[in-house]
Amino acid sequence: MRAIVTANGTLTVNNETFRAALGRGGVRADKREGDGATPVGILPLRNVLYRPDRGTAPICAVAERALAPDDGWCDDPSNPSYNQAVRLPFPASAEVLWRDDTVYDIIGILGWNDSPVVPGRGSAIFLHIARPDYAPTDGCVALAPDHLRRVLAMGLTELVVRPA
Repeated sequence: MRAIVTANGTLTVNNETFRAALGRGGVRADKREGDGATPVGILPLRNVLYRPDRGTAPICAVAERALAPDDGWCDDPSNPSYNQAVRLPFPASAEVLWRDDTVYDIIGILGWNDSPVVPGRGSAIFLHIARPDYAPTDGCVALAPDHLRRVLAMGLTELVVRPA
C-alpha cells in the first residue's frame, strides 16, 4: 500500500488524509546529511521498530521488532556503518533510538540512501511519531501516534514524497 506525502504536510492513503510533520529543511530532491530536509522520492518501508515498554507491536505489513535500550543509527558519513542500525555505545556519531520522549516509540525504517549507501546523502530517514505541536523533524515524516498505527495497519509498504 502506497501513501502520498506532500510538501504542505499531509500524508494520504486510501483516500484518508492525515497531518504530517516534515523536515525543517523542507522537501528536497537533493537531500544531504544535516540539511534537515525530507527527501523527495519513493521510500519503501523496510521494517518497523517499537518500544515494548510503551505499547504493543503495531499491526503492519512489514517485519517488526522490539527496540532495545542500546539500539542506535549511525549518522557519521565517514563511518562504514553510515545509515545503518548499530549498537550503542558506538565509536562514531549515532542517533539514540531508545529516547526519553515518545517520538521513537514507533519507528518505520524508510528506504532512503540504503541501496547502496552513499556517504553524505542522508541518514536515519524514518516514519515516526510527531511531537504534539507537529514541530518539524530533522528530515523524517511524523504522524500522531494513533494515525501512525492506523496507517501501518492499512498495510503501508511505501511513501511517495512529492515536492511542492
